[in-house]
Amino acid sequence: MAFNGNWKVDRSEDYEKFMEQMGINVMKRKLGAHDNLKITIQQEGNKFTVKESSTFRSIEIIFVLGVNFEYSLADGTELSGTWNLEGNKLVGKFTRKDNGKELQAFREIVGDELIQTYIYEGVEAKRIFKRA
Repeated sequence: MAFNGNWKVDRSEDYEKFMEQMGINVMKRKLGAHDNLKITIQQEGNKFTVKESSTFRSIEIIFVLGVNFEYSLADGTELSGTWNLEGNKLVGKFTRKDNGKELQAFREIVGDELIQTYIYEGVEAKRIFKRA
């Protein structure tokens, strides 16, 4: 599967602006912008195992496409939602538990990079990963 493998963040676009829109304080935004995030993705049919390792935490998330699950962001924001595969793109739709607002997330392989796009209240950010 195309997403399988080890990925390390290479660069970000508008990530601090996105974190600000999410309500993350300035100190956490500064740290989050330099979190040295590494992810490992393993797909088995409709089941995905994603391991995230950063300066702040290491977690393992297991989800099945189309099945609702709960997840906490590094800053503690709790979400509930699903990932689905649309063409060659993973599309995530999540609802914040604290305010009911929607966070969209997308993962797609473009060339030799994994592009993660986040959209929250009209603010879009990207994190671009290279194979590790």
